[in-house]
Amino acid sequence: MNILNYSDEHKAFRQRLRVYIESHILPKVEQWEMEHIVPKEAWKKMGQNGFLCTAVSKVYGGMGGDFRYSAICIEEMAKTHQSGFMTLLHSDIVVPYIESYGSEEQKQRHLPGCVSGDTITAVAMSEPDAGSDLASMTTTAVQDGDKFVINGSKIFISNGVNCDLVVMAAKDPSIENPHKAISLYLVDDGTPGFKKGNTLEKLGMHSQDTTELFFTNCRIPVTNRLGEKGEGFVMLMQKLQQERLVCSVWGLARAEHVLQWTIDYCHEARVSGTRLFDSQSVQFALAEMATQVKMSRAFVENLVAEHMEKKNVVVETSMAKYQTSDMVNQVTDRCLDIIGREAIDEGCPLAREWRDVRVMSIFAGTNEIMKGIIAKSLNHSSETL
Repeated sequence: MNILNYSDEHKAFRQRLRVYIESHILPKVEQWEMEHIVPKEAWKKMGQNGFLCTAVSKVYGGMGGDFRYSAICIEEMAKTHQSGFMTLLHSDIVVPYIESYGSEEQKQRHLPGCVSGDTITAVAMSEPDAGSDLASMTTTAVQDGDKFVINGSKIFISNGVNCDLVVMAAKDPSIENPHKAISLYLVDDGTPGFKKGNTLEKLGMHSQDTTELFFTNCRIPVTNRLGEKGEGFVMLMQKLQQERLVCSVWGLARAEHVLQWTIDYCHEARVSGTRLFDSQSVQFALAEMATQVKMSRAFVENLVAEHMEKKNVVVETSMAKYQTSDMVNQVTDRCLDIIGREAIDEGCPLAREWRDVRVMSIFAGTNEIMKGIIAKSLNHSSETL
């Protein structure tokens, strides 16, 4: 199966990234997990070696690569037994907002730093009382002369401590239509009135600097609005296809990695002198998971190909996000059962994987939201399948 037809250049890039991960990331994972953050220096080294924002145009310092380069980065980072170094969020979810909707001045000012790793980005949508329902957000941005004054708070913001630049959503309270009231804004770290909370203590993803962001009479130039007034909701919706595809690639790659680790373990581990792999019940469980993962790989790769062709696959990426995030949870849970008591030891990679993947069915739109999107599409056409 070679749906994506990786070129020699893609393969060389993947191999170079693997070597980099082996020497620069894997030796640091345990330290990052204990410190609950990935140091900014790691981001800069990643950027200096050409592994951030691979899609950004050469005009702004990027390599102008296609989405296959993004998929390679997502897949290889999924094998590092950590979830804190969220390069996929920076490179393939946040920065595309600036690429697609930023003015030329905004792109020249921000994109080179995003590529080099000197500028780490975050996206701020979720609020304490507004998660998947963006229309109910309460953070406001009111124009005052040549400034916007922002007031409100955001929560569960990945890269929140490290971020140098935030793409944030806020409402104009003078506009009644909640969807037309939302615009996107660029807020630089250090802007008066913008403060970061402490790193949140989470079930998993311990090295991810997830935090709250607070805006109190935070004044930014009117030139920091991203795109047109009132187009924020539309822009967010337009980028959800890629965001959910990114999550699908990530979930699939993690499921593959967990399964391969378990297969290797079962070949080596012995129970009463017999290889764990020689148990028929273990073989059948591994066979079932391998089949599930292989079928998911075909579906996701086909979506990547269609996404690169700029096809509308919003419904299909919703299917993939829901299916892969459920699958990685099921696979990790089942693999943990196969390994048994050894898997609950913190020295076993499955313990961290089991904690880290749990949130995947919640972020980027809960799987219940995904099912709602899918169901709506089934209600509108007699030729949907």
